[in-house]
Amino acid sequence: MPTAEIITIGTELLLGETVDTNTRYIARTLRDAGVDLYRASTVGDNHERIAQIICEGANRAEIIITTGGLGPTVDDPTREAIALALGVETEFRPALWEQIQDRFNRYGLTPPENNKRQAYVPKGALAIENKVGTAPAFVCETDRYVVIALPGVPREMEFLMRRKVIPYLRERFELKDLIKTRLIHTSGVGESAIDARIGDLEEMSNPTVGMAAHAGQVDIRITAKAQSEAEADTLIDEVEAQLHERLGRWIYGADEDTLEGVVLKSMAEKGWRLAAVESNLSGRLLRRLAGGKGEIFAGGEILSPPPSVDDLKQAVKNTCQAHQADVCMGVLLVPGETQQTMHLVIQMLAEEHQTTRTYGGPPQMAPLWTVNLSLDFLRKLITEANLPQ
Repeated sequence: MPTAEIITIGTELLLGETVDTNTRYIARTLRDAGVDLYRASTVGDNHERIAQIICEGANRAEIIITTGGLGPTVDDPTREAIALALGVETEFRPALWEQIQDRFNRYGLTPPENNKRQAYVPKGALAIENKVGTAPAFVCETDRYVVIALPGVPREMEFLMRRKVIPYLRERFELKDLIKTRLIHTSGVGESAIDARIGDLEEMSNPTVGMAAHAGQVDIRITAKAQSEAEADTLIDEVEAQLHERLGRWIYGADEDTLEGVVLKSMAEKGWRLAAVESNLSGRLLRRLAGGKGEIFAGGEILSPPPSVDDLKQAVKNTCQAHQADVCMGVLLVPGETQQTMHLVIQMLAEEHQTTRTYGGPPQMAPLWTVNLSLDFLRKLITEANLPQ
């Protein structure tokens, strides 16, 4: 299985003016094709630094993919930088210039002379026609590795990656394996507590198991390498079964599942309606519940100014009645200098449940943490309602 590195090129990326979405797309596409990605980096629009990072990558990987720096302006240096890294000159390709002219002619335009720069590629490169943009891509082959240069415009890059690059890599490296990932979502528990129960699984080589902590939620990633999707699923299923056995109700779903989706689905199965009130969350809870399908979420309101806990309880009762809901939740976030406090009140079929939690992480993450923990608390209450008495 070949290894790859991604190099995103552009000073605007280093300055934080543009968000890099290309790395994520390329990484997932390579994963699905069975290519191991070991490193991704970003470099500014400088010939020497681009050439240097390409040479460094060539000592580690068989596939180097660059994005950006293929435009028509002086500060688009990728063509020259790759030529420098490979020790060759750039050469003009009349066929590429014709393709660029054709692209402009379709819209009744004539390309400026500076667009001619885009018809230059490193000597010996395999040109890739860009049918959705003006920047041709290209591949430079050596005995040990290949350098693939793609445009930085996301839609152009994605089109070429899917239509041209992956078929080329499959043929060049005889790719037969695939890499498949499944995300297992947990809530209501910290990363260290999960690690204490599944540490041995994290030491496996295939599948591999890793964790990513978020505010009020921890994702467990299972990644399998196999020659078929069925084989990968078998490997993943075995590990997922162990996770369910060890983590129990901490797990709320997998892959595209969301806390609010799981809650609303459970309520739909019972034929219940849900209402909610919130304070100091800027509408985050109501928006997430409103995004669910069907008419399970009856609505709610934002309480301002922030109420006392007793007033929150009364607001929950009033909202249940006003919306004729079977369940109503009220969430209040109280800011503090060193920690934030969440007060949660839930009325379920006339029975009241209450909890208070504190959060000591970054204050800007407190609303997300609050919403996730509130939904998880409700999820567990609904699950317990299914248990025999």
